[in-house]
Amino acid sequence: MNKQVNKEPKNFEGAMAELDSIIEKMEQGDLALENSLEAFKRGSKLIQYCQEQIKKVEDQIKIFEKNS
Repeated sequence: MNKQVNKEPKNFEGAMAELDSIIEKMEQGDLALENSLEAFKRGSKLIQYCQEQIKKVEDQIKIFEKNS
């Protein structure tokens, strides 16, 4: 998972699917401590990516509404 931490997701939906997978693995409790830390780091990056994508869409909607 170490290589995955800084890898940019392809899109919002892909990021959410990967985040769901990470959460599921962490909830199972079978990850070693180091792997749990890597999963947490990756999950944090994915959340940040998703928040940025949502912000971009919100900004586009504001522009659209202003011009309508």
